[in-house]
Amino acid sequence: MNINIDYATRTPIYEQIVSEVEKLVTLEILKSNEQIPSIRELACTLGINPNTVKKAYDILENKGIIISKSTKGTFISNNISKAKEIKINELLKQIKLNVKELENYGLSLEDVLKILRK
Repeated sequence: MNINIDYATRTPIYEQIVSEVEKLVTLEILKSNEQIPSIRELACTLGINPNTVKKAYDILENKGIIISKSTKGTFISNNISKAKEIKINELLKQIKLNVKELENYGLSLEDVLKILRK
């Protein structure tokens, strides 16, 4: 599992891990039932605290993207379509918030759409 972390950004590392795993699942690089590194393995690979990875894995598990099976490891969920739908909805929500903010600065929805089409 190839996770890219930007240590220079203000985005917390655990959020970057969540985002990277979501992206890999959405792009079907990580497939259903595929085992992912343990918390300690990933922490060691990335050179970060295991608690940071644990926090990311907890979020991913709450979203239904990964499943922890005791004594067997951590796996990508069978329900990847749900994970993809959740991520798409999150992104659309962000877009809507950004459009509202642009409207607060005086741009109409039509202006925003024209700009996006360019």
